[in-house]
Amino acid sequence: MSEPDVLVRVEGRAGRITLNRPKALNALNAAMVGPIMRALDDWRDDAGVDLVLIDASGERAFCAGGDLRQVYESTATAGFEPARRFWVEEYRLNRAIARYPKPYVAVMDGITMGGGVGLSAHGSHRIVTERSTLAMPECAIGLVPDVGGSLILATAPGRLGEFLGLTGWRMKAAEAIATGFADVEVPAERLEALKRTLCETGDPARIASFAVPPGPDRLAPLRSRIDAIFRAPTLREIVAGVEASAEPFAAEALSAIRAASPLSLAATLALVRTVRETPTIEAALGTEYRFTHRSQSEGDLQEGIRAVVIDKDRKPRWADALDGFDETKGAAMLRPLGADELQWEDTP
Repeated sequence: MSEPDVLVRVEGRAGRITLNRPKALNALNAAMVGPIMRALDDWRDDAGVDLVLIDASGERAFCAGGDLRQVYESTATAGFEPARRFWVEEYRLNRAIARYPKPYVAVMDGITMGGGVGLSAHGSHRIVTERSTLAMPECAIGLVPDVGGSLILATAPGRLGEFLGLTGWRMKAAEAIATGFADVEVPAERLEALKRTLCETGDPARIASFAVPPGPDRLAPLRSRIDAIFRAPTLREIVAGVEASAEPFAAEALSAIRAASPLSLAATLALVRTVRETPTIEAALGTEYRFTHRSQSEGDLQEGIRAVVIDKDRKPRWADALDGFDETKGAAMLRPLGADELQWEDTP
């Protein structure tokens, strides 16, 4: 008998959640959201559970993101509603994690992107290792940074939020900590001992004794130039600034931007700056949902998934070209949805 995609149990003083799809890089599918939410609900008032500890099976990934193949195939067979329902439930889970009343310890060992960020980076105690790679690369598939990721981008130092959101830049442990996606680095070889300690004591303060100073932050020496380029008011001016830059990061950043969906890029720029004005998890998720709700019917998502996940030709045929793109289309994807706006349940 195969194991479930999510393992939920109580060990000592800890409620434990383990993502268990290692062959799929622990990608989050629709069936995994419910068990995680129910576990959090069960443990909220359980006096025997002092903290929640979430990790994943395998060494390659904590969670590489949402199950995009499932999104693509459900849309092809049943229309837009299955994906929209998945996003609603996923975003409610993201909010529940951000508002959870007990310590929520996330071990982001390995690849942690997109939906994986939503399961981890809103927790109270966020651990990375030397094997961690974090990113919000949604523009490359015709989406925007979601799962509350826009809140972290909006509150990152300077204009790193715009930079990370538009380029999908891969962060290692030091960058993840410096930008607000993580708190501490723990060597991978010490993780099992740390988990045992947390289960035995239920005390997240014990994490500090396992932590090590993070390595060099590769973004630190680039900060002033990134801020100068990515504070520009329009996407067009940002692209021009990257093109004109002689900094080593610029060629990689430009390649990522030019490969991405122009609609997603423009919407991401508007999204990060909108959330910066109201930096709450509810505002972030609610604004993100306006885009994701429209992402297949009015956007590039289905084509992006086809190119990256289904056919893997990496040659998406976006609806628009970047040069000369009407950036107001991006902001329009964030307009209110009326009766379809994201609604919160009574229990956060």
